[in-house]
Amino acid sequence: MAEAGTSSGPARRAAASVGRGARRVFHADGADRSGLAPLSYVTVANFACDAILAVALANTLFFSAATAESRGNVALYLLVTVAPFAVIAPVIGPALDRLRSGRRLTVSLTFTLRAVLAVILALNFDSWLLYPLALGMLVLSKTFGVVKASITPHVLPPALDLVRTNSRLTVLGHVCGSVVAGALAAGVAWIWDSQAALWLLATVALVAAYVAMTIPAHAEASADEEHASLRVERGTLRSGLKAVLTRPLGRGVLANLWAESLARFMTGFLTLFLAFVAKAQEDATAIEQAGLLAIAGAAGGIGTFVGNAVGSRLPLGRPGRIATVSAGAALSAAVVAAFVGTIWMAAVFALVAAIASALGKVALDSSIQTDIPDAARSSAFGRSETALQLAWVFGGALGVLLPPDFTIGFSVVAVVGALMFTQSLLTARGSTLVPGLGGNRPRFPGEDRGPVSSHNTTASNTTTSPDDSPRRPDDATTSSDDSPRRPDDGPHYPGDDEMGRMAP
Repeated sequence: MAEAGTSSGPARRAAASVGRGARRVFHADGADRSGLAPLSYVTVANFACDAILAVALANTLFFSAATAESRGNVALYLLVTVAPFAVIAPVIGPALDRLRSGRRLTVSLTFTLRAVLAVILALNFDSWLLYPLALGMLVLSKTFGVVKASITPHVLPPALDLVRTNSRLTVLGHVCGSVVAGALAAGVAWIWDSQAALWLLATVALVAAYVAMTIPAHAEASADEEHASLRVERGTLRSGLKAVLTRPLGRGVLANLWAESLARFMTGFLTLFLAFVAKAQEDATAIEQAGLLAIAGAAGGIGTFVGNAVGSRLPLGRPGRIATVSAGAALSAAVVAAFVGTIWMAAVFALVAAIASALGKVALDSSIQTDIPDAARSSAFGRSETALQLAWVFGGALGVLLPPDFTIGFSVVAVVGALMFTQSLLTARGSTLVPGLGGNRPRFPGEDRGPVSSHNTTASNTTTSPDDSPRRPDDATTSSDDSPRRPDDGPHYPGDDEMGRMAP
């Protein structure tokens, strides 16, 4: 008895020390006073719920089946869950964008409903209900993402800006949510079964539902905050509705979105393609197959952490440069991997793609913060998240459909990636490969469309400050590092200011 008490003492002290360390991380930079800390907790919970669900479904859809059967299972999952999501997602953003109060309650409800769906799924795990319940989980997860984007600007500590706050939330989510909770769920599923992991998901979701209500009241919409609405200023109701649902992003933001979509496309492809490559190794044991997956998974996880850590410290005066270089690096890695065709090169590819995805997201967030007017910023975040989710799914679908051969798979990805990279470059210069989704639009939303050229001025209502640096119509003049972006500070990159001359 005494020995047990003696051995439990250091364990309790170690656990308490870990708890205090985690609390310091979550409450750093005044996050406890601003309200960012509880938002950080629920963000981690959101990542954790997604990771636990993936672990619970992995055995049913993938590992317990033969290669051909698992390929069909995953393809059916993508078809039944993601295809409806592609239809629902464009409606979620504008609807939540008009939510002026009840944001904390909405976040809490997303977790409460996920807990209910997890319990139903645990009790009906081997039935057809798996697919619609998984769709519900996906919709609730993306709903949380949109509402979180609306809450975050209201809980910023004085020491942090929006871009670095988003990067911080992503790092915490991946480390504490995806990695730690995912590992815990894998242990639970291994000791008991996949249904037990779903009960763990329900527990995490219920705790998060309570924590969400502790977010301060000032996270709700302020009195002077503008939102997209159906109110008609001019014209008919139909034209007013069309204007709300089709408000275009600026050219710079769209160029960065194409670049980041390239990286998300590649990470989605690698996630499923490498899993099927490992499973196709018939001479390998189950442990060796798991080792191949672990190599690629570790590379992707390290890349995500490194990308967000670096992105939170980069000067963000030129987000287009960051997005373009990141996408170009991912494309280059795909080309090299197609020629080399080894598991180690695939791991390098996964590492580079994950870093590029993290850095590209930081750049995209920065351009949205700088270029998009406050009234449309929440919608821009929601629409960009939807596009990135669909890009990931497109890559994942190719990972399922293509044969498990490195040369074939990486060659196809390199070709598609080259097209997306070209579209990003053309969009920034006022042209396009895809009608309606390119650069034939103003640099900033709301400007009058003028001649589109990288050498010409853009809209007539773009103002100029005394230092001749371009200004967005609502005078959001500086980036997150407080340095105004000037057209003659360096070479032109997609997403950077289109005004002025290009340096040699």
